[in-house]
Amino acid sequence: MQIGKIPGDKLKEIVLNKINYKRDDVLLHAGIGEDTAVIDPANDLIVISSDPITGASKNAGYLAVHVSCNDIASAGAKPLGIQVVLLLPAEITDQEIAGLMEEINDTARKIEVEVLGGHTEILSAVNKPIIVVTAVGKAVRGKFVSSAGAEPGDDIIITKGIGIEGTYILANDYYDELSKKGVKPELLKRACSYGNKLSVIKEGIIAARMGANAMHDITEGGLYGALEELSQATGLGFELYEDKLLLTEETAVICKMMEIEPTALISSGSMLITIENGEELIKELADNGIEAAVIGKVTSGGNYVYKKGSKEIFNWSGKDELWRVME
Repeated sequence: MQIGKIPGDKLKEIVLNKINYKRDDVLLHAGIGEDTAVIDPANDLIVISSDPITGASKNAGYLAVHVSCNDIASAGAKPLGIQVVLLLPAEITDQEIAGLMEEINDTARKIEVEVLGGHTEILSAVNKPIIVVTAVGKAVRGKFVSSAGAEPGDDIIITKGIGIEGTYILANDYYDELSKKGVKPELLKRACSYGNKLSVIKEGIIAARMGANAMHDITEGGLYGALEELSQATGLGFELYEDKLLLTEETAVICKMMEIEPTALISSGSMLITIENGEELIKELADNGIEAAVIGKVTSGGNYVYKKGSKEIFNWSGKDELWRVME
């Protein structure tokens, strides 16, 4: 395609016409010549977050929506809309752009999120699509949660398991390589369906209602990265019990075959939660079909990992394991 902004008629055909979900609390929707969206928050608080997708080649639109909306959920808020910036290579086709927008729209519609607008441009500076999503949500006044709210003595909870997004990306993008390494087709098929686990909106709203002190969605850096960021946000420490981690067979097998550590693998779909009484929240999550486990404690200082009965100082490279595979 020609370098630069996509012409208006083409933009309408392959981008705007793919947006078909509208919310009543959005007063100004996406359209040609509209550089903004207008939202009526009523008496609620507005929560905003942005994220790029750069590490996946397949299902990038699906991931972009969930990753950004999960940040909203980690504040105990309900996502309501997204702005989408598409920076695309010159060799991309109309059909590929339309397919990407359909994927974004379908994903957003399923979680009741409206595509509010954005920007689409063809650039010589990129060699694959780059998607940046800004999500907007609403939180009940006085009920929002931050990463900095953890208290010493809080239980640390993880939902669903570690390495969820990384497992999904690796199974889809490296399917043939994993098959050649001996991974069974039925296991790969299950891992390829991990896209169904990527939203944390449900557990975020439940945890906020149950009195969570802090939440953090587990993205780049995986569990280890999320714990370090939580510690930095609070100025507190943590104890992690590795024997309590939720590790699925799919994640364990794929990580072993790719020679990477699941504890530092990108994990959108998992929420890290701190709360005074973790068992009560775990029961409520289980009643809503969400697996969770207490994996540690917030402490007044010092970061430690308990492994097979030994206590070790927490240490990790600072790099997500997915990048090791992709380099």
